[in-house]
Amino acid sequence: MIDHKNISLADQVYEVLETDILSGKYARGDVLTEGKLCEQLGVSRTPIREALRRLEQEGLIKENAKGSLVLGITQKDLDDIFIVREKLEGLAASLAANNSKDEEIEKLKSVLELQEFYLQKHDAEQIKVMDNKFHETLYNLSGSVIFHNILLSLHKKIQKYRKASIQSKSRATESVAEHRNIFNAIAEHNPELAEKYASQHVKNAYHHIIGKD
Repeated sequence: MIDHKNISLADQVYEVLETDILSGKYARGDVLTEGKLCEQLGVSRTPIREALRRLEQEGLIKENAKGSLVLGITQKDLDDIFIVREKLEGLAASLAANNSKDEEIEKLKSVLELQEFYLQKHDAEQIKVMDNKFHETLYNLSGSVIFHNILLSLHKKIQKYRKASIQSKSRATESVAEHRNIFNAIAEHNPELAEKYASQHVKNAYHHIIGKD
């Protein structure tokens, strides 16, 4: 069911369907139909059609004779996303180390400390929430709207894989330690080290996801 917010129904439908596809609720090969989505979400066909059109533009679905075929994120997509993230996230961390003021860095520290707290509590859901927040805060600290938007979008697209990764206790522990290294380099205003640690963090996450660690 869609809640009425200050954004359009089409935007709300898009967000719900995008999350359901990227989280794996709808698997690759599933078919979405306007009629069933109207019934499930409690909205008319117009916002459903607009949302489906946007999802097709994003490459997440493809129209066929039966309805909207779910494509999701393929292995090739995953590989490409991590190639781009490894480069751009390192650059974003470098920019953050160069440009961030101490009060801005404190925001990153607060998020990191919460993630470390939830790691001790073995709270996988909150670790995931804080992981999202850490990366989003890092992107903000880069000072670049372009870096922020691109990286946030890519980070969101792999949420199914990140959830499985974070639920691994050993990887969650490693990931938080890597976040601590990234933070320390930014706090020390060391762009070279921040770039190195951020790029390696993305590479480590990818290797864990594909089973190479």
